Amino acid sequence: MNPENVTAIREWFSKYCRSFDSEDDDIRKNMALKEEHTYRVCSNILELCRGESMDDGHMLIAETIALLHDVGRFEQYRQFKTFRDGISVNHAELGSRIIEDYEVLASLFPRERAIIAHSVEHHNAFAIPNTLPEQMQLFLKLIRDADKLDIWRVFVEYFGQPEEERASAAGLGLPDKPKCSPSVLEQISSGKMVRLSTVKTLNDFKIMQLSWVYDLNFGSSFRLVTERDCINELAATLPREGRVEEAIQAVREFAGNNLPIH
Repeated sequence: MNPENVTAIREWFSKYCRSFDSEDDDIRKNMALKEEHTYRVCSNILELCRGESMDDGHMLIAETIALLHDVGRFEQYRQFKTFRDGISVNHAELGSRIIEDYEVLASLFPRERAIIAHSVEHHNAFAIPNTLPEQMQLFLKLIRDADKLDIWRVFVEYFGQPEEERASAAGLGLPDKPKCSPSVLEQISSGKMVRLSTVKTLNDFKIMQLSWVYDLNFGSSFRLVTERDCINELAATLPREGRVEEAIQAVREFAGNNLPIH
């Protein structure tokens, strides 16, 4: 790959986003949310690459993956008016099909196309199979970490907004109830990632997002989580009760123990 390839793909992505422009305020908010998220994930993934001392070739592939990782979200929302895969369509698989249909990667070498397409298609998997080739694993880890780093930002901002200003689909239609489900608290307190299928409320969803800290892959990711105060900012939106506090503290300790040593 070369920088011109990335520029061309970025221009395609911008034009593709414009095809979803609408006069409907709710649609516009949700589409803008995903477009801004994409560009911030691009910044995150480049920062991770620099932090892990990766070469220019890796950075070009990583930036392309970040540009395209959520391309399926736009069509998903247009068709189903939701970002919840379980009741609509797997947005990552849809994105991979869109990339193929539009021949977005046609100018790249086959190996590069394979890495990018695979990373887009599987970036939202619950876990990365350890049977994947090393390069496939590397780029999946990069996009998953970069994605999480911005999703935390998105939701800290979302929870801080008046309800009428929020992008309606971001909360996945979950009820905003005061309690957290015991099964969700059990998962995070045990050092496990919370499964979306067990999430019942908006507070459960917040706990699930905190549990993603257990899935981070790079020292640079833990550094950024700490510098940006992601854990504390998201935790501040949760009810202050014993089991919740214990879960938050477990996540804080895990992140602190995985900070890179200089």
